[in-house]
Amino acid sequence: MLDYDTEARDYDASRGGEPRAEAAAAAVERLLPEDGRTVLDVACGTGIVTARLRRPGRTVLGVDRSPGMLRLAEQRLPGAVLCADATRLPLRTGSADAVVLVWLLHLLPDAAPVLAEARRVLRPGGALITTVDKNDAYFTEPSDLAEATAELRRRHAPQVTDNVERLTAQAAALGLSPAAETSFPGLGQGRSPRAWRESVDKGRILWCRDPADAATAVRALAALPDQDTPRPDPQYRLLAFRA
Repeated sequence: MLDYDTEARDYDASRGGEPRAEAAAAAVERLLPEDGRTVLDVACGTGIVTARLRRPGRTVLGVDRSPGMLRLAEQRLPGAVLCADATRLPLRTGSADAVVLVWLLHLLPDAAPVLAEARRVLRPGGALITTVDKNDAYFTEPSDLAEATAELRRRHAPQVTDNVERLTAQAAALGLSPAAETSFPGLGQGRSPRAWRESVDKGRILWCRDPADAATAVRALAALPDQDTPRPDPQYRLLAFRA
């Protein structure tokens, strides 16, 4: 996993910056309860999305366990960020109208503890909003890159912790029901084969962390034409569950 303290300074610029943050915040806003007064953004990172959720009459809190990220988030959300783990949230039971989990669950070995803790702090009727199937976001449109990596991604599928079917079952066990869905683009984030190869070499691609898989991925990516031409932007999927 990335060292988010050292990544913090360049994180926003390397992840689509303001345009992606604006698209993500607009998508979250579409799924938030209309009467939601307390919104908790878990793994808020630099707060670039979190700050966009503020509204008159709404309290928005950001939680992250990376001090480096929180130093930047504090600049966007003065007095409204907390350093904590997603499995031990510093909120009372039933005190939040919405819990937002964007680009978190796919990084975890098991999403269940985080879902359970989010459910604990939600009030009856509250919403849990989360991204799902992040590994597929770059491959929703046909492309030579999608075809070249399909087998590696298929083999990794049983390990995917933000798989929508798995999460829906885990949510149901906690008394959370699917309520709504939307999506948003990762504007300007379409990667070229060369950029994918660099990410593989740095160990940042979950579906080819194994050295043999990484070598296979690099060979397949290197064989593609137009090495510096970005492929389609990712399309992120966002679901809301109601307590």
